[in-house]
Amino acid sequence: MADHELRQLPLDLELLFGGGGDARAFSVDLPTGSLVWPDPEYDTLRTHHRPSFWLSDAPVQAGLWTRLRQEHQWSGLWPVLLEDGVQPWAAGQIAPDSIAEIDHYTAAGFMAETWRDLINRDADLAPFGDDCPGPAEPGEPVAHPDVVADWYAGVVAERRTPLGLAAVDRGADALVAIGWQGALHHNEWTVPLAAVVRSWEERFGARVVGLGFNTLDLSIAAPPATPEHALRVAAEHWTFCPDSLLQGPGTLIDYAHEIVGQNAWSFWWD
Repeated sequence: MADHELRQLPLDLELLFGGGGDARAFSVDLPTGSLVWPDPEYDTLRTHHRPSFWLSDAPVQAGLWTRLRQEHQWSGLWPVLLEDGVQPWAAGQIAPDSIAEIDHYTAAGFMAETWRDLINRDADLAPFGDDCPGPAEPGEPVAHPDVVADWYAGVVAERRTPLGLAAVDRGADALVAIGWQGALHHNEWTVPLAAVVRSWEERFGARVVGLGFNTLDLSIAAPPATPEHALRVAAEHWTFCPDSLLQGPGTLIDYAHEIVGQNAWSFWWD
């Protein structure tokens, strides 16, 4: 960071850490924005006593996302391009939870339980049928995850999205810290989904780049390179976001062909 002088986070961003952000620093000049607190209607137990995230007032360029991603190790703030700049973010229609809860879940456990629940849905799950195959083996990186994430941020930023900053150690945890509820109609609690994304960070070099009202955009540095590997990954996608198949090709085999070698995974929940 020789080209940029690090300085202490401003007071409003320190509040994201519950008042414990004084050891954090970055060199970025942020655009105008404000902290987002959960609306009491959505935080009925009043369990969240600090703001959930910071939100810019206007869309940002991809370069800002990249700078903030580069400085995450010093700032503790993970950048997320938020598709909807008015609702639900700014209105506080969010349901943040404790990051510590994610540790209680695994990708394998979520996949097995959800597979059983989805058996009767109208999708062709051949060759697995009723038998959940479990998580896929890790992929082989085609580039460094940060490089792929910066590229994909450029793609997502073309939609002219505002920027969110979440006080988390890794991008997957931003889903919980922000209180995102995009998959509410599939899984009422975001915490297990964040556990799956953590696993994808480790196995496929995934990085959380963008969130929308009911969408999630991930960059992928180690995608499946063969149809056989992609079929196992497709099975994971089925339990994570059934609409990938139900609103798409309808079969795991056809969906697997779509994700071979793909450096971005985008999910949409109806």
